[in-house]
Amino acid sequence: MGTKDLMALIHPAIAVAFVFPLIGIVSNYAWQTRQRRLQLKSGSKSKIPPIAGKEHVQLGRWLTGSVVGVTLIALAYSIFLKGIPQLQEKGELQNFQVIFLVLMFVATIASTALLYRAKPMIWRAVFATLAGMGLIILGAQEGVWRLSNEWYWSHYYYGIVVSILMLFSLAIVNDIYRDKTNFWRNVHIVLNCLALLLFIGQGITGARDLLEIPPVGKQEKAANVTYIGKALDSNSQLPVISYHLNN
Repeated sequence: MGTKDLMALIHPAIAVAFVFPLIGIVSNYAWQTRQRRLQLKSGSKSKIPPIAGKEHVQLGRWLTGSVVGVTLIALAYSIFLKGIPQLQEKGELQNFQVIFLVLMFVATIASTALLYRAKPMIWRAVFATLAGMGLIILGAQEGVWRLSNEWYWSHYYYGIVVSILMLFSLAIVNDIYRDKTNFWRNVHIVLNCLALLLFIGQGITGARDLLEIPPVGKQEKAANVTYIGKALDSNSQLPVISYHLNN
């Protein structure tokens, strides 16, 4: 495996080793927090420690950053190692495009970081919107595997939607505890139940895309095969497929 092949593994490796375990932990704390709140509301004592809610919020903030971060890593790999070389081969690459893409990555990261620090609701909304727009614009660039004809089963679209949902959840977290009508809490619950389903879909579609997306680097030559024919081995009764490696 070459450098490009190893770089292709960064996104799925971080997702499997860090993001998905964190999703499980955050979901567990979310369930404990809600059960404790319902138990106290009914007048009964709860054995769930009060710290469950605090841990849910803290780890939820970590989850938002990790989801946005792993999405940006995937987009950067697709754009700079696939999209830009493709545009160079076609003779369509302009210096402004590269500068624009770099600035978009910087702006998206900066907006996400400022979202963590923003206190007024208006600024939280502004930075969440800017970060979400940055992800959408970057996702529309050359080289990104979008599978637009099957958007309902696309790892890319699932990832963009769930990233925006995470940004929105971070933006409203302060309002959840200030709102006495529980409106924002109910919105948070509904949207994050949807996000959990999308995360499950991400695991399925991500594994599928590892097989479908054309590789780059040393693995590209090994995978660049042309199907010639299929014969049946009379002894084993197993299909024999012959391939031609393009040099």
